Amino acid sequence: MYDGACLSEAGFQRAVGELRVTFKRRGADTVLDDLRQAGCLKARFPRPVTAGWADATTLNTSGGVASGDRLIASFAIGKDARATISAQAAERFYRAPPGGLPSFVRTQVDVEAGAAMEWLPQETILFDNCALDRRLEINLAPDASFLGVESLIFGRAAMGEQVTNAWLRDLIHVRRDDRWLLQDAIRMDGALHDILARPAIAAGARAMATLLHVAPDAEAFLTPVRDVLADHGAETGVSAWNGMLVARMLAPDSALLRQAVAAVLNIIRAPRPLPRVWMC
Repeated sequence: MYDGACLSEAGFQRAVGELRVTFKRRGADTVLDDLRQAGCLKARFPRPVTAGWADATTLNTSGGVASGDRLIASFAIGKDARATISAQAAERFYRAPPGGLPSFVRTQVDVEAGAAMEWLPQETILFDNCALDRRLEINLAPDASFLGVESLIFGRAAMGEQVTNAWLRDLIHVRRDDRWLLQDAIRMDGALHDILARPAIAAGARAMATLLHVAPDAEAFLTPVRDVLADHGAETGVSAWNGMLVARMLAPDSALLRQAVAAVLNIIRAPRPLPRVWMC
């Protein structure tokens, strides 16, 4: 049934979701401090796997993201708290109608002094002719730690899908102590299949990931991460500077990309296991 109160354009029903989750330290544990969820965005809190760490799993009950949908989430990790944010499943961005609005996705992360946060959603799957405007804002205290990954899949190879055209704006902004540390932007529109075929862009790869680790000891992982990625079939590059490590990965399909991403996460997060939803 059509909801006349929803945000809509040209008669189409749009999904709107808002989510705010905050954690705090209580003794040796990290516990939920505040939760607000509205619309299609929800959070669930599985039993912690590692002492001192809290786990949250996000889900989008709309079943995928369409043109004009608006998803806004924020996460705050209080002083000395530890939290891992994952997603129930890979997120799908569907075809936008000609002239339709892009999907609007905003995520803000605030990590206070001595705290640590992991942002570990599963893959973002793009469908042909999708339109996506997404931004991840990360604000860190000087001694806070952050580990995050964003993966883009341009059509599911096993399903015979191919993204020939799309509109994509994907930004990652990182501030540490209110100063810019990183601004990473992906901007593609038009004939994506041809763009990804260019040797200087993706050389035909259909899956890519950016992994970011900001921590006092982040640079110490440079050699171990390079070594573990050398054993995988993905094309990779890893750099570390100014208390930050950035790894780029390109692969022909999502399965090979996930293997490379998981290998890096296992190095940095050892001995803690990956979130349970990654095993589904």
